[in-house]
This record gives sequence, structure tokens and C-alpha cells, in this order.
Amino acid sequence: MKKPSIVILGAGYGGLVTAVRLQKLIGVNEAEITLVNKNDYHYESTWLHEASAGTLPADRTRYKITDVIDRSKVNFLVDTVTGINKEEKTVALAKGGNISYDYLVVGLGYEAETFGIKGLKEHAFSIANLNVARKIREHIEYQFATYNTEAHRRDDRLTIIVGGAGFTGIEFLGELVNRVPELCQEFDIPKDRVRIVCVEAAPTVLPGFDPELVEYAVNTLERKGVEFKIGTAIKEATEEGIIVAKDEEVEEIKAGTVVWAAGVRGNHLVEDSGFENMRGRVKVDSYLRAPGHDDVFIVGDCSLIINEEINRPYPPTAQIAMQQGEVCAKNLAVLVREQGELQTFTPDLKGTVCSLGDDDAIGVVFGRKIWGSKASFMKKMVDNRALYMIGGAGLVMKKGKFNVL
Repeated sequence: MKKPSIVILGAGYGGLVTAVRLQKLIGVNEAEITLVNKNDYHYESTWLHEASAGTLPADRTRYKITDVIDRSKVNFLVDTVTGINKEEKTVALAKGGNISYDYLVVGLGYEAETFGIKGLKEHAFSIANLNVARKIREHIEYQFATYNTEAHRRDDRLTIIVGGAGFTGIEFLGELVNRVPELCQEFDIPKDRVRIVCVEAAPTVLPGFDPELVEYAVNTLERKGVEFKIGTAIKEATEEGIIVAKDEEVEEIKAGTVVWAAGVRGNHLVEDSGFENMRGRVKVDSYLRAPGHDDVFIVGDCSLIINEEINRPYPPTAQIAMQQGEVCAKNLAVLVREQGELQTFTPDLKGTVCSLGDDDAIGVVFGRKIWGSKASFMKKMVDNRALYMIGGAGLVMKKGKFNVL
């Protein structure tokens, strides 16, 4: 009797947890497990703001997938997914042709959402993956390195614009304000030549977060040099900077660097494959399956789960993605063995912590508000716990954050 084939697309938080849990739950004689990822490594996407600012080496954010999977139980393919055929139950790969599945797990991650703003794709960076994080760091360093070499120095070369004051934007700003003084010292540039501007269309920083903690974050970042433009929309990005509007007032801000951190969407392949979706995200059922497709599970940034208490989607966080991976693996084991009951998924939110640099943060953990060094310590513990869940104590020792004081 042919073993059922389980294909997992993407080794982000959701897909990788599914794979490492599944390899422990079922034996090699029960199913054939294949994990497909375009890189041979997993990177901590929640650390990309640090790599982008240059406060953490890019290589610290990643580790080999083969370090955490059992190759005797999981067939790992380094390849790019180009399509999903739900009717034929096949996945098209750039190098490997088509592979068939009995059960599919889609964990292809997120893409930047520009909301149709003119010029953003061409003239702004999005903190979308590890390679882009490297480009952002190198680009910012280049602006500082060349500033004093020009006959006519352009101060706007040292203007950095961050579009969006959500978690990604604020965490990037927190790293940036710590990195800029180092760059100024290294390249002999007065700190007052540098301008850091955060533009947010919503009426507040960190929408939906505790107002007292938001005030703490804004005050901290403003004290370190960040200029906030709240309730202000980016209308266009150009070669020279951005054009913004607030009410009837339009302003051009010239800048050497524009980083877009104001929105993500699910992978375009979800749309291309014909799944019912909203901006690349599928509203999954209680077992994490795509509507009308009991053989397809969707986890992480490509899944959409409604918080019934407020009738709004849960944010696509690493915490939720990893919990989805746990439940997805258990449900696949039930289906493979044709025994037991499927487990429903409900996010179990332990709390949320937003870093403001290496030594500061804000958060709500188990219902309690924390800030400062205590919150920063908790943020590092959250990061280390994610490593532990996937690779155990060995991975924590190799990649963990221990500068907690």
C-alpha cells in the first residue's frame, strides 16, 4: 500500500515547526514527508529589523534547515515553488518539475504590501527577507561613507524615512537610533546632520497597542532623534525621497534612504493557485484547512484567522505561526493514521513585546504591562524560546541572545 505523501511548502516559522513536529509524530513507514524551501536556511524574520539597521550580523539571524530536521524522515528540497495545482494535487518547482501530494501544507510566508502607492516598489526598501535586510544595511552605510567625499554635501543623503509605525517600523527605528551614533563616529559626521523621519497614516503609533506604552515608545524614540509624522500618508516615492499629504497639505521630503514597513500580505502564489483569499491570505477553517480543500493546510502569513471577540483578523505573528505548526502536525498524524480526532486551532497569546533597540522595549505579557530593561529581557527570552521550540537547547546556545542585562 502506497504511503501518503505530505508536502510542506516553506520553512518559515509555521512550515518548519510543522516539519520538526511531524518527524517526531509519525514513522518513516507511515508517510513520506517532503519540505520545500527556496533557501537551504531558515531565518528569524522577527530579527530582520536588526540585520537591516546593522546592529546584528545577518548570519546571526539564520541557521541551516538540515541542522533541525531528520534527513532520514524528511526529504528536503532546496527549490522555488512556482505553482500549486489543487485539482491534480501537484506542486510545480522551478528546478524539480512537479511533485504530487496527498496532503499539502502551505507556509510560503509574506510579501510587502504597497497598497498601490506610486514608486514604492522602485524607490523604497521593504524589510522582506534576509537579502533585502543586507541591502538596507549596506545602503545606509554607503550614504554615510560617501557623505564627506562629495564636493557639495547633501544633508538629505543622511535623511532616513521609515514608512509605517507598526511593530516592524518601530522596532527598526529602535535599532536605527542606536546604530546612527556609531556611523556618525565612524565616518566623522556630526549627529545633527542625520534626520530620521517616521511617516504613519494612522492617527497613532502602534495602532491597537496600550496607549501608555505607546507614549513611552514615542517619547523614547523622539528623545533619540526620531521625527514622527502621524496621520500622514505617503502618496508617492521618488528617486529623491517621498511626497506625503496630511489633510490638504502636501510636502516633499528628500531622503537618501526610504524603508517601507507599513504592510504585508500573503504570498502571491496563494492567489495565483485559485484559493479563496484576501490579499494572499486564506481564511482557514478551525483545523487550519483551506475552504473546500480538506487536504490543504495553510499556516503562517498565508493564513487568516478571525478574532471573534473583535471581529478582526489576528495579526500574522511568529507566535501564532509556530502554534499553527504544532496543531497542523498533530492533525496530519491523525489523517495519516486514520484514527483520532482533528484538533481545532485557537491562538494562545502569551503576550506581545516590541523592542526599542537592544536595551529597551515595551510589552504586555500575561496581562501585565512592562517596559524598559525588563521588557528588553523578556523580548530576548521570547526570541530564545522560538529557537528552542525548533532546534532545542543546542540551537539556543548557537544562535540565542544572552546579552540580557
